[in-house]
Amino acid sequence: MSQATSPAAPAHPVPDRHGSNLYTTDTQFAPLLQLYLPPDVDAHLQPYLERMGALAGGRLDELALVADKNPPTLEHRTRTGQDAQRIHKHPAYVEMEQVAYGDFSLAIMSHREGVLGWAGKLPPLAKYALTYLFVQAEFGLCCPLSMTDSLTRTLRKFGAPELVSKYWAQLTATDFADQAQGAMFMTEQAAGSDIGNTMTLARPAADGSWRLTGDKWFCSNPDAAFAMVLARVEGDPAGMKGVSLFLLPRTLDDGSTNSYHIIRLKEKLGTRSMASGEIRIDGAVAYLVGEQGRGFAQMADMVNNSRLSNGVRAAGMMRRAVAEAEYISQERHAFGKALQDMPLMRRQLDKLRIRSEQARTMVLQTAQALQRSDAGEDGGYALLRILTPLIKFRACRDARMVTGDAMEVRGGCGYIEEWSDPRLVRDAHLGSIWEGTSNIVALDVLRAIRREDSLTALQAHAAQLLAQVKAAPAFKQALKDAMDRAARFAAAAVAANADGERLARTAGSALYNSFTAIAMAWEASQTASADRMRWAQLVLVHRVLPRDPLQDMEIPQDWAQ
Repeated sequence: MSQATSPAAPAHPVPDRHGSNLYTTDTQFAPLLQLYLPPDVDAHLQPYLERMGALAGGRLDELALVADKNPPTLEHRTRTGQDAQRIHKHPAYVEMEQVAYGDFSLAIMSHREGVLGWAGKLPPLAKYALTYLFVQAEFGLCCPLSMTDSLTRTLRKFGAPELVSKYWAQLTATDFADQAQGAMFMTEQAAGSDIGNTMTLARPAADGSWRLTGDKWFCSNPDAAFAMVLARVEGDPAGMKGVSLFLLPRTLDDGSTNSYHIIRLKEKLGTRSMASGEIRIDGAVAYLVGEQGRGFAQMADMVNNSRLSNGVRAAGMMRRAVAEAEYISQERHAFGKALQDMPLMRRQLDKLRIRSEQARTMVLQTAQALQRSDAGEDGGYALLRILTPLIKFRACRDARMVTGDAMEVRGGCGYIEEWSDPRLVRDAHLGSIWEGTSNIVALDVLRAIRREDSLTALQAHAAQLLAQVKAAPAFKQALKDAMDRAARFAAAAVAANADGERLARTAGSALYNSFTAIAMAWEASQTASADRMRWAQLVLVHRVLPRDPLQDMEIPQDWAQ
């Protein structure tokens, strides 16, 4: 008697992309890096990018989920009653630290030679490319990474040689167990965006150091080995001119703990894996960094570097969200069709893609501008000075929309904390607050135009890119017209002085969208990517050109000729 065979089991209806390599499955990233990086650097980085992509799609993703559900805790005293504060980090978070700080040296890559086996010092884009992949799994840890990197940069740039020499080895150690982490303690209850209201006081000590006293309201990575702190020297004038910058070590030369205490840890909407706290400083030993009374100008260097990192993180999170949505729409079927074959889904995916790809292009362009600025090239600093607030302002806002809409593609599962979607949505909201809210950063775009003539640098750079775009004359003209209109609008806002500030967000968005459309079209021309050229065209159609909300807007036919 023959045995009946069971029908083949249908494919599982809930697609799961876990285990994918987030680098090799990203068909746009490798060609773009090949375009922006020197060939020898690009070739050297490939195995590291592939390894990070595999980790981000697998082990790091698992660790990030666990760390998000098990936030750090604060211990105030030992079991014998000694006052010895300690933040307990979950082992999953510590393992991620080992990957970021130790295995890939992301915090020290910009500060020493020989990292990842490269004979010299790797360009900024190497760090940002690896971070772009890492953040697709874990966002919270990227804050301490960025602050450690930025603190080291600021100390080297402004610190006295003897102070740099004293702590440099700790900040740039290659072994994770020996590496010192950094933080910035700026925010006070009355001094959030308005740093001029800083109340923490600094008094000189006989040995040449300083003693700080005051409360800091929001301090991420509060148990870091070093923090950059803003304080007002006692007797100095009120306002911004009286604020100075200090380096605050956690441990003193004799091995004792410095005189400041973590009052409590914050319970946050996102970045739950990483500790943020309130700190009371009570006569702590600190060292003046740079010129007295120039604290904010010097801290601004650290903040701007962190703002660029914020933009990188926003771009990475958008990429992860869009990649998940693309995978689901490919694998999930309904009403006899794959979701990606449904006209409305195709339209919605394009709207997500263009914001994600704009941010990626801005990461690449701004990293390149940072390298030019650090090398002292003409116009490099002015260009960096405007690209940095642009990416911080617009990419971080776009990430909130993209992560939310991408979560919807997964449907009900996307709302469940077992998946990456809720964590991406929660974490994305921080980018618009950290290191300056949207209003503050949009105003900084106008400030860069006014003080650094950055609009001229941006227009010149955009013109150079546009000259190399291989596209239909009508589309190239549309790109030029969009950039010209955005520049005129921004210039008019600056010329209107205080009254023009109300236009800062519109001006920033216009410059961001017009510039990224040009840069994406240039990338498409250099890499022969039809998709990228179409996305550049969609940036103009959906985000720049005037449109009737009741009219079906399509890419003009003469743009394809």
